[in-house]
Amino acid sequence: MKKGIIVPLLARTIIFLGLLTFGGYAIVEPLQVGAVSDTTTVSLTVTEEISLSAPAAISMSPNITMSVSTSTGGGAWNVKTNSEAGYTLSLHADQINALHDSSTGEAFTDCETTTPGTWNTVCENPDNYIFGFSAYGNDVDDGIWGSGNDCTSGFPDNNLNYRGFAGTSDIQIVSANSETGTSGTDSTMCVAATQGSNVYAPDGSYSTIITGTATVQ
Repeated sequence: MKKGIIVPLLARTIIFLGLLTFGGYAIVEPLQVGAVSDTTTVSLTVTEEISLSAPAAISMSPNITMSVSTSTGGGAWNVKTNSEAGYTLSLHADQINALHDSSTGEAFTDCETTTPGTWNTVCENPDNYIFGFSAYGNDVDDGIWGSGNDCTSGFPDNNLNYRGFAGTSDIQIVSANSETGTSGTDSTMCVAATQGSNVYAPDGSYSTIITGTATVQ
């Protein structure tokens, strides 16, 4: 074979093999490097909320008379919240000496202690008529408010600790450190009134407006 024919044939063979190799690489390579990774982020905001439901109007019983000297009542404040840090619940009255007769100006004196204690220890006064409150519930600190759970016997529960309202200044009865269940958490406010052994409470229609405030922690 002539040298002039061999060289071009060899050149074409080399080119063909090169193209075949490159083409094979192009076909096979995507299978080798076609797996790639990337990321995305999924986010959700749960909005912090809180609700408070007041008890129905509380009618204390029995009526105080010349021969009946004590009266009690109670109702539950219900808090619902999804706050992971929990909530507080505070109460205040509408005025100093909260339980009053607006038509005469007469009023039961607020139990004077600011440190809750048993009624007969911190609130009773033989020469005065006194009004105060206590609280109980799963989120109420019984180290402060006592371990009782009776508001309606007509007598202040000896296992509850009472104090007076402080006008429109808030008094905290709950500090919880987690969210509630979907039914909420009840905290029961117990109110009590007595007339001392040496005095009659003037007749009249006495009332007060109690405001509760629930706040996320």
